[in-house]
Amino acid sequence: MDIKVLIGRRIKAIRKSRGLTQEKLCELIGIEPQSMSYMETGKFAPSPDTLQKLSDVLNVKPYEFYYFENITEKEMEKILTSAIKKDKKLLKILYNVYKSLEYSL
Repeated sequence: MDIKVLIGRRIKAIRKSRGLTQEKLCELIGIEPQSMSYMETGKFAPSPDTLQKLSDVLNVKPYEFYYFENITEKEMEKILTSAIKKDKKLLKILYNVYKSLEYSL
């Protein structure tokens, strides 16, 4: 897969997780909405300056736009199960997180 597409997907996911529209984010970083659309769809990658502005506004480190690990649910389950078996403290933490999110899932 093209790295521009992967970066664009990350930008979009982070933007949405912050509750921002494309238009609002564009306003905050000073670019045209069409440019943001092109970035999020992978038509072109953000410049280093734009990437820095995005990271500042979205409150992430610039390298986080390059974090695109593909992992299946089965792999996640295997990793978490193994980690929980090794550390019962983690089991309690994950249980508390689950219970705090249970009604919003």
